[in-house]
Amino acid sequence: MSKGPSWKPGDRREKRDAMVRVDQAGEYGATRIYAGQLAVLGDRNSAARAVAGMANQEERHRAFFDAMIVRRGVRPTLLQPFWDVAGFALGAGTAAIGPEAAMACTAAIETEIDAHYGEQLDQLGDSDPELSAAVAEFRAEEVEHRDSALEAGAEMAPAYPLLESAIRLGCRAAIALSKKI
Repeated sequence: MSKGPSWKPGDRREKRDAMVRVDQAGEYGATRIYAGQLAVLGDRNSAARAVAGMANQEERHRAFFDAMIVRRGVRPTLLQPFWDVAGFALGAGTAAIGPEAAMACTAAIETEIDAHYGEQLDQLGDSDPELSAAVAEFRAEEVEHRDSALEAGAEMAPAYPLLESAIRLGCRAAIALSKKI
């Protein structure tokens, strides 16, 4: 007779599993956003080249969390098919508005991810050195993406305050949903 899982709801393992699940989902979503932006921008301008560089880093982040999910036996989010379509649509839509809107998307998302990764580092403390090290490294790169996007004219996007607020709200919702579902 099986005893069931060796952990109980709310314990540290469940919280770390949720962290890995949401981080993998977020990095996957980022790769889809950049894929959508590149589908529209191509490689014809400096914004497209910047996006391509950021996309390469996001692919590396995603690959790390893909491997961690498998190694640790963490269930990925059931929302991944939705994030696939929604991420690509957000990327393509913002790029269609213009390069500044694509950069506004990056700046908004990376602002939220900086806060999200900071909260995770506070929660982890020294309890999971592998996860903490990856989150700290990736957080620094996400901050670079945000700063690069701002330097590239993100705040010049049409209706920037509205666009930024809507994207940040969507990002917070995606984080909350991916932790649980």
